[in-house]
Amino acid sequence: MNEAITVLSAGDQPPVIVRNPGARSPYLLVGDHAGVAVPRALGDLGLPPEAFLRHIAVDIGISGLGPLLADQLRACFISQHYSRLVIDCNRDPARPDGMAEISDGTTIPGNLGLTPPDRQAREEEIFQPYHDAIAAELDWRAAEGLPTVLIALHSFTPVMSEVARPWRYGVLHLHNSPFSDAALAALREMFGEDLVGDNEPYMMDGTDFTVPHHAGSRGLDYFELEVRQDLLETAEGQAEVAAAIGPVLERLAPSTS
Repeated sequence: MNEAITVLSAGDQPPVIVRNPGARSPYLLVGDHAGVAVPRALGDLGLPPEAFLRHIAVDIGISGLGPLLADQLRACFISQHYSRLVIDCNRDPARPDGMAEISDGTTIPGNLGLTPPDRQAREEEIFQPYHDAIAAELDWRAAEGLPTVLIALHSFTPVMSEVARPWRYGVLHLHNSPFSDAALAALREMFGEDLVGDNEPYMMDGTDFTVPHHAGSRGLDYFELEVRQDLLETAEGQAEVAAAIGPVLERLAPSTS
């Protein structure tokens, strides 16, 4: 009888990081791609160290921005410890790109030829605990009668396919979010229409998992924010972005009374 495949061992960190659990702010922040770690059992996925400094492995700067915003807003921030190359927590794990074999032209050797048990182990040990933590916080908030806007934090590359991206920020949505509309208008008033993308540089569509799964299924409003990565490369940059975005969110916050 074959032994069950496991990904995490005693020496590995838990997959979920929760900052300010039980915070009563109207916001719940999440970071699907904040982490860059790889479980010991998977080694380096066959990649050189510099690959883990790229957007294919991590949303650069979100591990710093998320806690800053959470503390400023007195909100909970739930983030993933492991790299999106291990499993992408903003994709349905049944999708091929949930454990991508190729990402932005780079082959991921450790993801080639994964068997169903290989995929199941990553889903059960890394993906599911992260989403269970989000669901548990939302369940608690609902039981407490707290209004909730789900805020998903991501970052994007300044250049893709040799094309410069002019936006500082992007607001991603499914055209069903009054909060996103208000945040988009506020950010454009602050930075200018050309620097804040409406479903740019990406559109929220069928590939997204976290916001549709958690907010959509509960009828919650949401805000998916993309920040250009060069703005978040340093601690100083992360603090500047938090100082700019935080007051906008404070102003738009629904009442908790």
